[in-house]
Amino acid sequence: MKWITRERPKIDRIACPWLIKRFVDSDAEFIYVPFDQVIPQSKELNAIPFDLPSVEYTHYGDQCTFDYIIKKHNLSDPALHTLAPIVRGADTDRHDLATQASGLWAISAGLSHNITNDHELLESGMMIYDALYTWAKHLQNEKHTQNPIENLLLDVYKKYLQDKSGKVPDWARELKEIIQDQIDTNLALNLKEISQSLNVHPSYLSREFSKYFDDLSFGDYIRKLRIERATQLLRDTDHTLAEIAYLTGFSDQSHFNRIFKKHTDQNPSEFRKKLSKSKTDTNQ
Repeated sequence: MKWITRERPKIDRIACPWLIKRFVDSDAEFIYVPFDQVIPQSKELNAIPFDLPSVEYTHYGDQCTFDYIIKKHNLSDPALHTLAPIVRGADTDRHDLATQASGLWAISAGLSHNITNDHELLESGMMIYDALYTWAKHLQNEKHTQNPIENLLLDVYKKYLQDKSGKVPDWARELKEIIQDQIDTNLALNLKEISQSLNVHPSYLSREFSKYFDDLSFGDYIRKLRIERATQLLRDTDHTLAEIAYLTGFSDQSHFNRIFKKHTDQNPSEFRKKLSKSKTDTNQ
């Protein structure tokens, strides 16, 4: 069977193909296309669409598509149920769900950054999830303890010494990459949770953030980027407002409308109408 989803996968759109291939349909074929081509091509290719709004295989509540596949196909393997909160935590930036979630996100973001071909990315991702499954199945009690003194010294260096040179610190560059990778899909970007993956104290990160991000707080900077992206989609695409809300990381259309109006003094539909009128006037 063919399965089709949005291009440039990171978490769920790699984890789900692995789950399907290993436990549902070993002959499954996966296709990655731009968002607006998923539904049309799914009909043309007789493929099952997944991990996008308004299809069966998608997020439900706080559950991601990986969770739905486990439930839909009655997969009872305990190791899969161990993996589920790890995938969900990484996919929704809720790293509190499983201690391994932040590591999965870091590896997945790095792979996506390094590999631009989606099918090559999937091949590498399959190995990652094979390894995770083996860990969940056989190795959960294994430990690899690091020297706590070394960790403490590294933490002190990153927090208090690394930023004294006047250059942009490593944590700021890493944080910018994290934000760029997650801004469109992560509904719950959280500075406190991100700080854990950066090994920087959240209070320090919050205090220093504006120095390197347009003199804005973390929340204001995220909203600014999302509104900029939404403006571009309103101008250059025919996506519905609900689709644009989803693509820019808002929890729902109502939330999107409220934040957009706060930043632009007009709601998205008004903005799009003015753009349309302006284009019409220009062409006359």
